[in-house]
Amino acid sequence: MKNLLLFISICLISSLTYSQDNAQWRGENRDGIYNETELLKQWPENGPELLWHFDELGEGHASAAVTSDIVFTSGTIDGDGFVVALNHEGQQLWKTVYGKEWVESWEGVRTTPLVDGDNLYFMTAYGVIHCLNKNNGEKIWEVDALTKYEGVNIKWGVTENLVIYQDKLYCTLGGLEHNVIALNKNTGDLAWTNKGNSEISAYCSPTVIKHNGNFILVTQTANSVLGFNADSGELLWRHEWTNKYSVHANTPLYHNGQIYIVSGYGKGGLMLKLSDDGKSVSQLWTNADINQKSGGFVLLNGRLYGAVDRGTTWHCIDWKTGQTLYSANLFKSGVIISAEGLLYMYSEAGEVALVEPLENEFNVISKFKVPYGEKHHWAHPVINNKRLYVRHGSSLMVYSIAK
Repeated sequence: MKNLLLFISICLISSLTYSQDNAQWRGENRDGIYNETELLKQWPENGPELLWHFDELGEGHASAAVTSDIVFTSGTIDGDGFVVALNHEGQQLWKTVYGKEWVESWEGVRTTPLVDGDNLYFMTAYGVIHCLNKNNGEKIWEVDALTKYEGVNIKWGVTENLVIYQDKLYCTLGGLEHNVIALNKNTGDLAWTNKGNSEISAYCSPTVIKHNGNFILVTQTANSVLGFNADSGELLWRHEWTNKYSVHANTPLYHNGQIYIVSGYGKGGLMLKLSDDGKSVSQLWTNADINQKSGGFVLLNGRLYGAVDRGTTWHCIDWKTGQTLYSANLFKSGVIISAEGLLYMYSEAGEVALVEPLENEFNVISKFKVPYGEKHHWAHPVINNKRLYVRHGSSLMVYSIAK
């Protein structure tokens, strides 16, 4: 009897843990930092061990969303978008085709699934928001948000990795009245709406920050950085920030009362300081060196790391002053994430590099070229349970980086 009770208790604990197994864009804090330990500090000459690859994703550059038992991503084949669930051996568990996806330019699915408990969320390039059961792929609810709330699609299609805070799911529709909205994550019903600055959206994946006990949704539209009360939807502040094509695709980063953003096409980075109550911001500095369109950046030990939009230069910038501390021509511009104090750089030429940021220079420790997939190397790598997940178009490759 004691053994039976112990077994039941373990099952209940496992069930509770399973229901809270979350995964989202660029890691736990949406900042590209993965809190993993005991990872390889140097890779073999041809790269770390390739455990498996899945080559049926079609077109797109969504990243993987990895939980304890399932790997989720999305793809596009013959114009139809789908979400696929794989086990940790790379075998398909289920696949849900949700319909029309972007094929007009830079074709294919854009957004990474967001896993929250037993539900999975994503938004298509046409602004249709889906909620699926993560265990079997069955539809729970669906909202054509651009149509229902009079949003405006943009030149290359909506490219927003959704974010959740408590019971709200946020997205930017770019309409005159319903510019930024929050939906009830359980039902898809409207929780709040705000006209913002009534500008089109800007491909930005938003974030929810905690500042002195206040929760603030931070996102960008065509010419603005915007901060909203995450609970009520009140617009707290706006800071003007423009670039040539109204593209602001990198997720804002909050640290110690400040917000850093990066925009492509040569615009670069902006540092804002929040007031104590979070209801206003002031500009501290700008620096145009890190200006990658969508590859992100990371903050380590008071220093920012990232790449130029076009070219081969990668930079290190001081968080406090905005001064560029050093730069190096390493390899083609691309995506950056980090774990255990090291940088993982994934270039647009398909190279993956393990790089140590030193006091005055980058030390490239190891690198390899991904062997599978096609077209653009735009998906952001993911680190989970000592595995590195790299998406290249039609293929997802999974490497062991355990020490």
